[in-house]
Amino acid sequence: MNHNSIHNIIKPFISSNLINYKGWKTNKKIVVFESDDWGSVRMPSVETYKTLKQNGIQVDKSPYCKFDSLASEYDLDYLFSTLLKYKDNKGNSPIITANTVIANPDFEKIKAADYSIYYFEPFTETLKRYPQHHNSFELWKQGINSGIFFPQFHGREHVNVAMWLDLLRKNDTAFRLAFENKMWGLSNDLFPLLPKSIQATFDSKDNNLLEESIKSGLALFEQIFGYKSESFIANNFIWDARLNSILSDHGVRYLQGMKYQILPKEANEKRKLLRHHIGEINKYNQTYLIRNCAFEPSVDGYGFEKTLKEIGNAFFWKKPAIISTHRINFIGFLDERNRTSNLKSFSLLLENILKKWPDVEFMTTVSLGHLIRQNRNPNS
Repeated sequence: MNHNSIHNIIKPFISSNLINYKGWKTNKKIVVFESDDWGSVRMPSVETYKTLKQNGIQVDKSPYCKFDSLASEYDLDYLFSTLLKYKDNKGNSPIITANTVIANPDFEKIKAADYSIYYFEPFTETLKRYPQHHNSFELWKQGINSGIFFPQFHGREHVNVAMWLDLLRKNDTAFRLAFENKMWGLSNDLFPLLPKSIQATFDSKDNNLLEESIKSGLALFEQIFGYKSESFIANNFIWDARLNSILSDHGVRYLQGMKYQILPKEANEKRKLLRHHIGEINKYNQTYLIRNCAFEPSVDGYGFEKTLKEIGNAFFWKKPAIISTHRINFIGFLDERNRTSNLKSFSLLLENILKKWPDVEFMTTVSLGHLIRQNRNPNS
């Protein structure tokens, strides 16, 4: 075995152990599914996909452009049916913490303002214009009432507003074409020379603009769902720590994320990172919850076996298994094969979790957060 092969084996092994080494511990076998991007527009239709591709935009190179869209009634029905098949030893089904982008751009109003002012609409209004989505929000509510779908706040929008409007005003060919087709999500996997990802809402140092986005977004979240979001996950894991105070003021007690918080930067700056561990508390008494597992077959091509190993590693270190699984993995609106294949793998994941760890407990981000706050330990 050559040096590179050894390195490729050892590096992920060390990384998977380091992420679980420090922080809050528990003897409980807890599994949390954190799923981002619910509510946000990505690829509106197969027709839009074909139009962009025919015009030289390599949307076929981006899994999110190939597979991700607003969840249709069929997508939700198949996902919820899968979740309801399984129960932990307390009788609870697996529950998706559905991190929700609460609004989408109002394309007509933005265009009428000559791309100089940003307007938005609740995602519930966007759903009404999609062909298989008229009843989608009713299914959201059924999922919430059944204890298998738990929306939390992922931002008011999933677009870097200032950057996007600037590109539109400059008549950027690709982004204008996308705009005319009611989308914006041409991110760095398609345009690596962009200084930032168009998807990263909070990759800005204009905190006045972002504070307003957070305030109005959280207010709209409560208006739509009837409860406050107690947790937050920033788009692309990028946000300024100074925004934590405004999040705290509006009821956010738990900060979801990866082991590194990515800080905003100006175009020519070097990116800076902040390291966090599970159970860490900041000066606003907010608790960090760190993802240490992933089920992302649409993006990384791996099946459930990799996720099982990561769960086992988390439990070895007496950590809850917090599993990242983006909406894309459950969407068949653009390509049914994506949903069908991934739900089979997801079912096998759930079957094996219950078989391997019969004492497992399925929780939401917030219920785990409450448990951590109630059971602090010296190492956290």
